[in-house]
Amino acid sequence: MANPFDNDDSTQATAEADLSAEAASAAEAASTAEAELRREKDELQDRLLRTAAEFDNYRKRIDRERRDQADAAKADAIEDLLPIIDNLERALQAPVGTDVEGYRKGVELVHQQMTDLLRRRGVKPIQSVGTDFDPRVHEAVVHEVSADHREGEVMEELRRGYMLGERLLRPAMVKVAKA
Repeated sequence: MANPFDNDDSTQATAEADLSAEAASAAEAASTAEAELRREKDELQDRLLRTAAEFDNYRKRIDRERRDQADAAKADAIEDLLPIIDNLERALQAPVGTDVEGYRKGVELVHQQMTDLLRRRGVKPIQSVGTDFDPRVHEAVVHEVSADHREGEVMEELRRGYMLGERLLRPAMVKVAKA
């Protein structure tokens, strides 16, 4: 009796050919998938490089614009100061004479020009005398016993302090009362 598990040579050859064709087809599919993955990887890498370059250009442009804005702000401030400097130079060139009051009025006008400029730029002096000492805006350089002032009250302003909006430009140097 013949063994049913024994294949004849033609059946075996057909099966091997089918397997070989399937393997070739699978290899071709794998090769196609691999090529597709490489293409996708290359596209993503290219997109990443372009995005990085665009971001770098953006950063450089923003830095340049920021510098340009700062330079323009400086130029505006200096341009506003030039008339005041002109008036100070005229005061220095004026002959020194007996008209002390006229000279004082000239200096007061220049001072007024400067305070007006600061006010237009948003700079405000800190009001100190008669207020309670505040370490955020005052710098106590002298403490003095006083019966006329309450403890911690600012008695005298030795140097005016200034604020630009909510930002402290310079603290006021003050004399503070002690009990």
